[in-house]
Amino acid sequence: MGPEALARALARPARPSSDYDLNPGFGPPEGRALRAAAVLVAVWDRPGGPRLVLTKRGTGLRHHPGQVAFPGGKVEAGEDAAACALREAREEVALDPAAVAVLGALPPHETVTGFAVTPVVGWIGGAFAPRPEAGEVEEVFTVPLAHVADPARFRVESRAWRGGVRRYYAVPWGPYYIWGATARILRGLADRLAA
Repeated sequence: MGPEALARALARPARPSSDYDLNPGFGPPEGRALRAAAVLVAVWDRPGGPRLVLTKRGTGLRHHPGQVAFPGGKVEAGEDAAACALREAREEVALDPAAVAVLGALPPHETVTGFAVTPVVGWIGGAFAPRPEAGEVEEVFTVPLAHVADPARFRVESRAWRGGVRRYYAVPWGPYYIWGATARILRGLADRLAA
């Protein structure tokens, strides 16, 4: 699968997603004010097939320690989602923005932590030497795009949360447990690729 197929999938209409999608009993708080954020869903062209670039967050972080995530963060004043995603990828994994062809974006994803995250999809066609940002990123790794592009590889799991049970998507790969918002965003991409 190349950049053209990804761009076609991104052009298909889709609804925004949310951490609440699988949890009808847990609605978002009334009057919430979401903060804008963006992540880079970076697909790297490799000899064995395209691979998705992901990070394992530092275990000492206050928010989501040790979790698998896309490079990303809060949108700063004066920048759009693509600029934010590319800036954060440069900071977190040493990806030169000039090496990324932005193909489009998925609809925003609302997290239970109060963010509206825009997943920006980019294609890395050349060399890239990932370097994790000390303190924030423990590891940079890749997953075959074919693994996360197949809706059948996703499963719904659950855990105790706020006095009830929260359901979420998971799409593990080897030793990496990809779940929550990251897996939900990837499931949205997989659904569009399969359409």
